[in-house]
Amino acid sequence: MPKISSKGLQMPQSPIRKLVPFAEDAKKRGVQVFHLNIGQPDIKTPDIALNAVKNVNLEVLAYARSEGSETYRKKLVSYYKKNQINITANDIVVTTGGSEALLFTIGSITDYGDEIIIPEPFYANYNGFSTANGVTVKPIISSIDTGFALPNITAFEKAITPKTKAIIICNPGNPTGYLYTKEEIQKLKEIVLKHDIFLIADEVYREFVYDGLEHYSVMQEKALSQHAILIDSVSKRYSMCGARIGCVVSKNKNLIATVLKYAQARLSPPTYALIASEAALDTPQSYFTDVIEEYEERRNTLIRELLKIDGVKVPKPKGAFYCIAELPIKDSDHFAQWILEEFNDNNQTVMVAPASGFYSTKGSGKNQVRIAYVLKKEDLIRAVAILKSALEVYTSQI
Repeated sequence: MPKISSKGLQMPQSPIRKLVPFAEDAKKRGVQVFHLNIGQPDIKTPDIALNAVKNVNLEVLAYARSEGSETYRKKLVSYYKKNQINITANDIVVTTGGSEALLFTIGSITDYGDEIIIPEPFYANYNGFSTANGVTVKPIISSIDTGFALPNITAFEKAITPKTKAIIICNPGNPTGYLYTKEEIQKLKEIVLKHDIFLIADEVYREFVYDGLEHYSVMQEKALSQHAILIDSVSKRYSMCGARIGCVVSKNKNLIATVLKYAQARLSPPTYALIASEAALDTPQSYFTDVIEEYEERRNTLIRELLKIDGVKVPKPKGAFYCIAELPIKDSDHFAQWILEEFNDNNQTVMVAPASGFYSTKGSGKNQVRIAYVLKKEDLIRAVAILKSALEVYTSQI
């Protein structure tokens, strides 16, 4: 029988999606499942984006430019300028989602056997994208006790080898909700410049910042003009996960030229999604004001309810719409499956993402889960009540 590649066999399962069959089975049994496992916002997509697709008059649904339409990239330049990021349209390659942006970026800067340093826990697919490119992830563990702040810079120094090509951060963070400060970005800047490597910043949650704090982008550091790579997406910003439009942004012309070759090989991003994404850039600020207020209230509700459960530890996230919670259990993978297969409370249960899949250090995160607060406040309250009941039953049995 033909063999699957070792690279393919090493590809990790998604901790977010691997439990879907168990959730579907629960639903078939008539059990309502509260999805706390995936960052699919329930916020309505802006009408301006939906209407742009509904009203477009195309006779031929043609290829777009490989780097994305010029009109979209020019409008992106204006968007970034409002966020104190000064670039040109030639510094942007539009991709099929932020995922493709990461794949193209890692492919452009690494060779087989190279290494990338990532503070963990981190977005699970960073592992998958690295594995797909034959790259080794060197994790630096951040602690739940510090709210997952940037680890000590000496830990990065110790991890750097001649094979190190980049450091990746997610800011604000998925799965932790941590928001890196300007001072932390500047600490990373110093080490990146010292070792002449790239700093890749996944900033798809830029708008989702709470408590009056402000987001600080790696692209705002002028000294990083040749080292900073920004990964972005419309998915969360405009509640357009299905559009699959992202981009790579960098002032490093060699990097952008290389990413463009990858983009040309896959031909083009989807035309209708480009139309919707371009229109979405005209979304009024009031939309974001309302969305941020809603998410901040949801965050406060979730954290308040979680802290009512004995043995739960959870830092208050400063951005995005996720948190990592430590539960009074030993194996969150087993618990997450058990709560779907064997437990219900008045015919209702919850789906969480085991946090071990957000670590690459073996054995880490085994008593943690990632929770996405993308449900209405009353649903979050009910979901945490179910989680509390489930933990009481589970811990009495295991």
